[in-house]
Parts: sequence; C-alpha cells; structure tokens
Amino acid sequence: MDNDLRKRDVEYMWHPCTEINTFEQMQFPIIESAKGAYLFEVGGRALLDGIASWWCVNLGHGHPKLIEAIQRQASVLQHSIIGGMSHPNAIELAEKLAQITPGNLKHSFFCGDGASAVESALKIAVQYWANIGQQDRSRFVGLEEGYHGDTLGAMGVGYVDAFHRDYKDVVRPAYRASSPHCAQCPCNKQPKSCNIECFESMRQIVKEHHKEIATVIVEPLCQGAAGVRIYPEEYLQRLRALCDKYGLILIADEIAVGFGRTGYMFACERAGIVPDIMTVGKGLTGGYMPMSAVIATDKIYNSFRNNDDNRDNTFYHSHTFGGNPIITALALAAIDVYENEYVLEKCQPRIEQLSVGMHELGQMLGDSNTLAMGMMGVVEINDVSGGADRAARIVKKAYEIGLFLRPRGRALYLWPPLTITQEELAQVFAILKTAIEQTA
Repeated sequence: MDNDLRKRDVEYMWHPCTEINTFEQMQFPIIESAKGAYLFEVGGRALLDGIASWWCVNLGHGHPKLIEAIQRQASVLQHSIIGGMSHPNAIELAEKLAQITPGNLKHSFFCGDGASAVESALKIAVQYWANIGQQDRSRFVGLEEGYHGDTLGAMGVGYVDAFHRDYKDVVRPAYRASSPHCAQCPCNKQPKSCNIECFESMRQIVKEHHKEIATVIVEPLCQGAAGVRIYPEEYLQRLRALCDKYGLILIADEIAVGFGRTGYMFACERAGIVPDIMTVGKGLTGGYMPMSAVIATDKIYNSFRNNDDNRDNTFYHSHTFGGNPIITALALAAIDVYENEYVLEKCQPRIEQLSVGMHELGQMLGDSNTLAMGMMGVVEINDVSGGADRAARIVKKAYEIGLFLRPRGRALYLWPPLTITQEELAQVFAILKTAIEQTA
C-alpha cells in the first residue's frame, strides 16, 4: 500500500523545500497517524518526531482537549468573517492574547499563517507612519540569514539566498545587520569575551538610516531557518533600547519561538523586553490547524482611527479565514493547556536533559559548537566543506532507526514537542548517537 501511495505522491504532489529528483528516489515516510511525540507510518512503524512537525506541534500529537475543542466547535459554527462583525471565540482569543503577551500588547489582527502575519505586520508599520504624517518611512531592517516566510514582502526582510536567490530582482531588500551567529561568531569572539560586538552593525544601520526606517524586525533569540542560531537576551535588550532612542517600531517575529519553546511563554518575555508589534503562529493552535496573529499596542492601533483631516486611515488588509471559529476555539484550548496542564516549570528537567544531550553530540562530532535554549538545541558541525553532507547522512540513518529530523546545512538540530517525556528524549539521543557512530 505504501509503495502505491508513494507512486501517486510522485505523480501528483509538489512538496515544499524538497529537491524533486532525490525525493522521487527515496522511500520517504508516509504518515497516517500520530500520538504524543510519535508519528506512525503507513503499516504502523513508529517515528519519534524530532522537529515537532516543522516546529509547531508543541503539545504533542492527538491531545484530547485540542481534538475535543475542534469537534465541539465544528458542530456549532464553522465559519464567520470578522470584517465588520465578530464572534465569541475571536473576541475571547484576542482578549486572552492581550493578557498573556508581555507589556502593553493588546490588539490582535488574525491571519492564516506565519508569512501572512509578517506581511500584515510590515504593512501596519508602514501605514502607522503614514497615518501620523510621515509617509517617507518605508524601509525595513532585518538580520542577515533572518527568515520570516516566503511571500514577497517577507522575503525582503528575511532573504535567505539558498531559498530566495531567483526572486532577488522582484523583492525590495531590507537593510540587513550582521547575524548574531554565536556558533560561528562574526567578530571572532568566544562566549567569555563576548560583549555583543555583532550589534554594532545594527546600531550603525539605524543611526544612518533611521529617518527612512519604518520598522526593525527580528526573530527573537533564535534565527530558525538560518540553522537554529540561538543568541543572547542582551542583543534584544540593546535592540529595544536602540529603537526607543530613534523612535522606531520593533517587530518581534515569534511565529516559531512563541508558546514555550524558549522555556518562557514568549522569547521577548525571556529577554525582558516588549516589542511594539508581535507576530505569533505555529504553536498558537498547538500546531493542529493554521492560524497566526499580529498583536499591536494601543499606540499602533489608535493611529488607524479616522481623524478630522479627511484621510482614511482604515487598514485595508484581510484574510478570509482569519479568526475562524473552529481554529480560534482550538487556539483557546491550546492556551488553556499551556497555562494549566503544561506549565513551563514542568519542562525544566527535559530542558536540562536536552542541553546535556546536545553537548554530548557535539563532542562526538569533533567538538562541534553546540547551543541550547529551552526545548531547542543545535550542533553546528565544524567541518565546513563536508558538514552538510555529514548532517544529511546522520539524519538519513536516524530515520532508518526511528527518528525524523530535517537538517539545515551543517546544523543538526532538535525541536521536539514540549510534551516529550524524558524517556522519549533519551531515546532520541540514543538514536542520534548510533546514527553518528554508523556514519563516521
């Protein structure tokens, strides 16, 4: 049966971020069910889900409270737009997000996925300045190797050459500051001697161009698609102070790292800063259905009110399924689980276990650089020329043994469901150690 499914897949499917020729020759997994930290292939073979199904299934697969929320709401109200009207779930979710996000973030604009939220946030930032009479502020600042999605606007602020090179001439590039790439420090510093020298690049860009800048956007504390580049809280703290100095809007793109991934509900909370706009997604629904949100302060929101100057400040931007009743019910159930069933303190033993395990993998891989924060960790294989091939071979062998991962170049990373047990996490590391040994 699985061979027939693979044949039909190759005939009709187009897979994201997947090289076609190699994929067509693979015995790629076909998943028919999942539970907890496990995926089950057609035929029943179990695979540990080492990347939370693309960084979103934070609460594990098949959580009964999340399933029940979908089923209950589906029998009551399936869809209702929120353009000029509302429904109880959307109201309650917006209120809940205002309560749990840091500082004075208050107003939620609901979207369909992460890139849609980023596009919305960028447009909000540009129109904010136009609303207050500063139409010339239309440039963005991001980080080198930052990633914010694959739509045209998102590519402009999160340009990754490996993904986006063929679209370079059709996107408007942002100013790009040096990546705080701690595993391969751009300033050749060691952790003990580091004074966040890499921030100087950001400071210079903002100082020189602040009068034309609409917003600075970053993935807080971890550049995911760049290879899980984890960086210090102090970078964010300096960035918040810099934006305050020049009166700039700071967007924190928490699509990937929000909802417990860093060991705090939000990465900005861990860093002790409050952005002007925050984007959330992925874990917002426990990863079960697509949804994202842009959450803004009163200052941003109120600029979109019409005044007496005859200018229409309305935000003419919409998503058909933004704030869908079923998905908002699911998100409310997920947040309830985050807050009441899965409290972050309970994760501490697994956080420590993951950090120790990643360090051991790094030692096995020739003392390669390792970093860990919360429930994510990465080994960046030292071999510059052959590291990517080695990572790919390790991942292939791990799949054969029973673990699903996706490397990013030389970066071999773990991003498991937050609910993975210590026993399951130990099994993840046992499989990886075996895969490293057998591919040496």
